[in-house]
Amino acid sequence: MKTKPVPFKVLETVTEYTRFYDLPAPLHPLLTVIDFNALHRQPVEAIPPAMLTPVVQQVYMVSLKQGLGKAAIRYGHKSYDFNEGVMSFLAPGQGCWLANAANADELTEIFANLTGWTLLFHPDLLAKYPLGQKITRYGFFSYGTHEALHLSGAEEATVNQLISAIQAEAERPVDSFSQDVLVAQIDLLLTYADRFYHRQFLTRRTAEVNREEDSLLTRFEALLMGYFAQQGEHPLPTVQSLANDLNVSPAYLSDMLRSQTGQNTQQHIHNALIEKAKRLLMVTSLSVNETAYLLGFEYPHYFSRLFKKKTGMTPAEFRVSMQ
Repeated sequence: MKTKPVPFKVLETVTEYTRFYDLPAPLHPLLTVIDFNALHRQPVEAIPPAMLTPVVQQVYMVSLKQGLGKAAIRYGHKSYDFNEGVMSFLAPGQGCWLANAANADELTEIFANLTGWTLLFHPDLLAKYPLGQKITRYGFFSYGTHEALHLSGAEEATVNQLISAIQAEAERPVDSFSQDVLVAQIDLLLTYADRFYHRQFLTRRTAEVNREEDSLLTRFEALLMGYFAQQGEHPLPTVQSLANDLNVSPAYLSDMLRSQTGQNTQQHIHNALIEKAKRLLMVTSLSVNETAYLLGFEYPHYFSRLFKKKTGMTPAEFRVSMQ
């Protein structure tokens, strides 16, 4: 029996988002800060059932949430427990909803303890600014929810100050400088988030690690080495397949590797592939084409092109040089 598709509600604008969740109307048409600390705690019968509706928002969302207790926020196919104060990031076109609050009583308990904030801004706010392009290069907007940003006390104070400044600017009467100031403040907020993520890559162990010393980098290296230690023909590993095996998103894996090694996932795959190719060319009598097929290449000329790019020699030239 086929599973019935989840009926998502699409929210196109900041105003649609706040109206759907019965939140205060935005003072700026393209941006709002939802301050959970200041929200009036509504009686149980007034909590909107929309809170349980899966939505796809067409706006950027940056959030810091605390106090959700046993509730989980659902993003796509994964959920995240917000017992700790963490930042999360959603790009337009992604889905989000409460995953495990079944009734109004549970909703009341959840929102009675909820603190933090959510910044919503529409892509149109950034359209004429460099940030409009720069924001697409921030990998954390496509990270899995279990890869949220865990802040230190000092880091949390920094982002809270920035959000307070953004909120204050949004509440000012609009003038010819308003958009410039808001975009500059968002740019600074995301730059700090990028800095803090790089700190997290270096200091925080992933939640799935069983032993303290077994880091994500160590597991990645073992996985890659294990793949190329196999005998016989195998399809080439991909960034997606390695990320799946490590239970992280491809963007998070590449950003972690780049921060610690200077190279992304694809570059690591190519490096391991070339080292395996060198060994085969030196110790076997396989032809170049046979070597390519054994390594997982469907078309041998792709292998030869990559090998020359990485080593400065064709596979045949390398074999001769090692004799």
